Amino acid sequence: MSKEVIAVDLGGTNLRAAHIKNGKIVDYVRKPTSMKKEELLKDMFELISGFMGKGVKGIGIACPGPLKDGVIKNPPNIPLKNYDLKGVIKKKFKVRVEVENDASCVALAEYKLGVKKKNFFVLTLGTGVGGGIIIDGKLYNREGLGGELGSIYLTQEKTLQDLVGARAIGEITKEAFGSEMNVGDLVKMKDSKSKKIVEEIANYLGQGIGSLINIFDPEVVVLAGGMRHSGPEFLEMIREKTKKYILLEKKFDIVWSKLEHAGCLGAGLLLD
Repeated sequence: MSKEVIAVDLGGTNLRAAHIKNGKIVDYVRKPTSMKKEELLKDMFELISGFMGKGVKGIGIACPGPLKDGVIKNPPNIPLKNYDLKGVIKKKFKVRVEVENDASCVALAEYKLGVKKKNFFVLTLGTGVGGGIIIDGKLYNREGLGGELGSIYLTQEKTLQDLVGARAIGEITKEAFGSEMNVGDLVKMKDSKSKKIVEEIANYLGQGIGSLINIFDPEVVVLAGGMRHSGPEFLEMIREKTKKYILLEKKFDIVWSKLEHAGCLGAGLLLD
């Protein structure tokens, strides 16, 4: 009998849902994430309902942390503070429900379907910056608080997320160029102002990644989220900047994730 589940990836910019059969996405929908609580929940329920059927055995949800036991605590980018997402979804749809940090779901997808290493961490570079950690083939701190890698402080007042999240970059580019842009746009521009901003972003990433490498000694570092479309030139810049901050005497590889819809895939894997 085929295994059939629904996966939801709740991000700060987009809300995604997928119908998964035997580990493969057979249908997928996406819409902008509403910043109004009731509207966001209505959208999520509708997306899930669109895929519900007798064969569906469970719903896996990837969402921003911090969260514990399916309760979202105080996420910076979505309007669901202290919200029992797991309990509400389970009561409404009456199937098994698993909820996990979105970056942890990406890490789980990378472990099972992507890089397939036993010790690594993932940074999801999207609206904010999330972190997922695999240690000895196991997801670190599953269903618990912690693992918020994007919340490490790089300056006295600002975290990695504050400095390289898409919202932060959008504010910087709006001030510099009059419109919001992403790193990929900046890399293509080639002028001195955009080069300076790209260099600064790469350096902050290098500082954060290098610090985390010193802690975890990973087999590989995986960068996921929207920034992975910035291309090989920017990735090489990150690698070079990271070297300045690594204390360990060995080489470390940093790669873009090659998985499409990794958040949904990882959310589906929560039900394995």
